[in-house]
Amino acid sequence: MLGVKQHFAATMQNLPSAPTLALFFVLGMFSPQTPNVLTAELKPETLAAFGRYVQVSEVRIEKELTRPGAFLYIEGLPEPKRSEALGIARRGEVYMEQLRARDASGTPIEAPDGLIHHWIGAVFIPGVSLRQVLNLVEDYDHHQDIYKPEVIRSRLVKQQGNDYRIYYRLRKKKVITVTLNTDHDVQYLPVDSTHCHSRSVATRIAEVVDADQPDEHEKPIGHDGGFLWRMNSYWRFEEKDQGVYVEVESISLTRDIPTGFGWLIKPFVTSIPRESLLMTLGATRSALEARLHAAPQK
Repeated sequence: MLGVKQHFAATMQNLPSAPTLALFFVLGMFSPQTPNVLTAELKPETLAAFGRYVQVSEVRIEKELTRPGAFLYIEGLPEPKRSEALGIARRGEVYMEQLRARDASGTPIEAPDGLIHHWIGAVFIPGVSLRQVLNLVEDYDHHQDIYKPEVIRSRLVKQQGNDYRIYYRLRKKKVITVTLNTDHDVQYLPVDSTHCHSRSVATRIAEVVDADQPDEHEKPIGHDGGFLWRMNSYWRFEEKDQGVYVEVESISLTRDIPTGFGWLIKPFVTSIPRESLLMTLGATRSALEARLHAAPQK
């Protein structure tokens, strides 16, 4: 009996500590895909709040688009912030700013049981024309090459004039990996030969379980991990200063951060929206610069 006790004591000494075991247990529950234990439900009041947020934001955007001499958001900023933002873009960097819509009383609009993420970014691409920029952003069949690794599949489903219906399979990584099948309606609204803007709305976002495996399937929409429930994007293009300014405003809705799993969820839902926008603008600039350098010199 003593030998058994000694063996047990030696075995316990070689085991990880209790906190380490707990961490192994938590991580062991999770596949690279979304943890089932973290399923969230998109509630009507959450969706309604997002709708109010978008409505207020679109009213502001429409007013900005009609300002004389200040088509871009950053062109309407007060000095010295305006000069700083334009300077950042002209240096080849991406200007980024977090926004927050407010109601008529000045109170920030929040979504119960959800988080609204609102970012705007701007970049300047020298040496290109508005038409060259639009040719790239409207080339949806090749966005999987331009915006990888986040966009892993892209397809133009339908086009009618300046209206597009597109499909993206998105993959986002931050502690965990989430794969999404998404459909989008995109409308381009040309203003003149040097100005254009567009509005993109995700009409369907479905989380994929066991992506790229024989048994892959989608979770019920609105009853999933809640890592992306809604997403709107507003693009502005202005040709000036011997190049084109590209500005993108992104408004998205995710689940809130659950108690006890903040270490897992918070990095994903708080940093991915900004990083995705930064990647989109940087990849757009890089792809246009590559095309410009590859073009035969006249």
